Amino acid sequence: QLQLVESGGGLVQPGGSLRLSCAASGFSLDSYAVAWFRQAPGKEREGVSCIFKSGGSTYYSDSVKGRFTVSRDNAKNTVYLQMNSLKPEDTAVYYCAARLVCFSPILSSWGQGTQVTVSS
Repeated sequence: QLQLVESGGGLVQPGGSLRLSCAASGFSLDSYAVAWFRQAPGKEREGVSCIFKSGGSTYYSDSVKGRFTVSRDNAKNTVYLQMNSLKPEDTAVYYCAARLVCFSPILSSWGQGTQVTVSS
């Protein structure tokens, strides 16, 4: 079963930055697109970003476009989500998931996620 491990979350003030990491366990991440999701308390999980296998194409939701940047380092078997200009509404647990291509069915199991809290 494909498993990914998220890390890098924390408490940050509005306007601050964080970089999340998504590492693969036991398989090569370069064979998959990787999507980032988030779930705030009382809300449904929403997709925020996706990066294709090659890294040449990316997707962002309107709520994070221009502030978040997804990238991948296949040599390190890791995908990153750089989050800048963070807002309180970005507070959520962030998850990553593997797909054959962006928007195709999710192939990996959900991990623990990493908590991001934006607050002064």
